[in-house]
Amino acid sequence: MNVLITGASAGFGKALAERLVANGHRVIGCARRIDKLNALAEILGENFLPVMMDVSDTDSIPQIIADLPDDFKHIDVLVNNAGLALGTEPAHKASLDDWMQMVDTNVKGLMSLTHAVLPDMVERDSGYIINVGSIAGSWPYFGGNVYGATKAFVKQFSLNLRADLVGTQVRVTNIEPGVVAGTEFSNVRYHGDDDKAAKVYDGFKTMTGEDIGDILLWLIESPAHINVNRLEVMPVAQTYNGLTVAKKDR
Repeated sequence: MNVLITGASAGFGKALAERLVANGHRVIGCARRIDKLNALAEILGENFLPVMMDVSDTDSIPQIIADLPDDFKHIDVLVNNAGLALGTEPAHKASLDDWMQMVDTNVKGLMSLTHAVLPDMVERDSGYIINVGSIAGSWPYFGGNVYGATKAFVKQFSLNLRADLVGTQVRVTNIEPGVVAGTEFSNVRYHGDDDKAAKVYDGFKTMTGEDIGDILLWLIESPAHINVNRLEVMPVAQTYNGLTVAKKDR
């Protein structure tokens, strides 16, 4: 099958691409950094097609999809993996530019690519859209503000796609990971401050990009009559906590 993965140059996307090609699938690997994609193509071979794509440049997406070579033209699985978090400040101190960039990538980019790919899936009555959300879409935390809001959108958009696609064989899943180390997520969030990024993962065993790659592969290769609507996954060390109460001294 043909699988299009955004954010394929690192993290979840790269791990999934490696697993899919090893299992005989064809992968359209999309990312902004074409040099990293080309390096991956050298390893994975002709079943990996590197495609430069910035999902936040929504006007470019329809033409990119239209220009795919014939062998990759029909997309069986779309993995909307590209996304980012920027900043950890509370809302009243956050950067509006950071907020807008998260919306452009996590919401508008995901919407635009889904809109470009979905009609062909419906016409063929076959396909699978996997959106990479986050536990932040369900569980608020300090500094999560717009990032959490974008992932809440992804969760609800995924559920509403399922409602719209009733009667078709097109599947939709929202996977919602917790803490994952070994990706560029925290480095991006802290604007390249590697020391701050590393401290996020101190003192406990996290999940890895390879763990999420394994889960995504399992979803893609699951029987076509089964739909996993939502899949929330955390490391054992992470769990829920009580609601916060700010008490004042009397």
